[in-house]
Amino acid sequence: MNKTADTIDWSDPTLQTRSTATARQARLAGVGYLLVIAGGLFAEVAARGSLIVPGDAAATARAITDHETLWRWGLAVHLVYLIPAVVVNVLVSGLFRMVAPALARSALVFGVTAVTVEAVSLLHLFLPLALIEETGAVAALSDGQQQALVYLATRLFATGFAFSLVFFAGFCVLVGWLILRSRLVPRVFGVMMIVAGGCYVVNTLALILSPALADRIAPAILLPILVAELSLALRLAVRGAGQETVGR
Repeated sequence: MNKTADTIDWSDPTLQTRSTATARQARLAGVGYLLVIAGGLFAEVAARGSLIVPGDAAATARAITDHETLWRWGLAVHLVYLIPAVVVNVLVSGLFRMVAPALARSALVFGVTAVTVEAVSLLHLFLPLALIEETGAVAALSDGQQQALVYLATRLFATGFAFSLVFFAGFCVLVGWLILRSRLVPRVFGVMMIVAGGCYVVNTLALILSPALADRIAPAILLPILVAELSLALRLAVRGAGQETVGR
């Protein structure tokens, strides 16, 4: 039977002990979430964002070749931060297991699926490095063909990443709904997470259905996402979670 904040007897000593453990779990989830956000900003903005030139395959290929180390670091950081991403999915969904077990499990499934799709998409980003390392094997390809392959690989990754965010949107919406049903975190964070999930879906659908629209709404549509996720991560890391965090 699912429990809401109003039906749980918080005076129960067992629940008080569990609340302390929940606060520690929330802080760990918050720290992990911050690591994921920091890793994502480095990989997406500092590494790939500074090297990929939209619409210019030749310039993109040259930038990656000239800054190979930065490209490798971006790929490595992205791969590594997927580990705390899985941990965060487990911890955050676990926080709400007592409130709504089915929804918490569903959030975990959405989160882990998103990480899986994202990890598979990362394989595309190794293609530029393979072309650099396997010069003999690709000698039959002209420079233009190799540049086109590099650019195509970056586009395929971006598409796969966008697909993964649809599943992550499910995680965000469910976590937001669980926050609204609980006293673990102030409800405003639940509203922000639901909005963030909606923004993820709109952004991905725009990329698929109308790239021109996607260009017009970016990066503005990403701002509510960053605010919501960063706010929740900081709240969990600094103050943890517990039924006493929301006024009665």
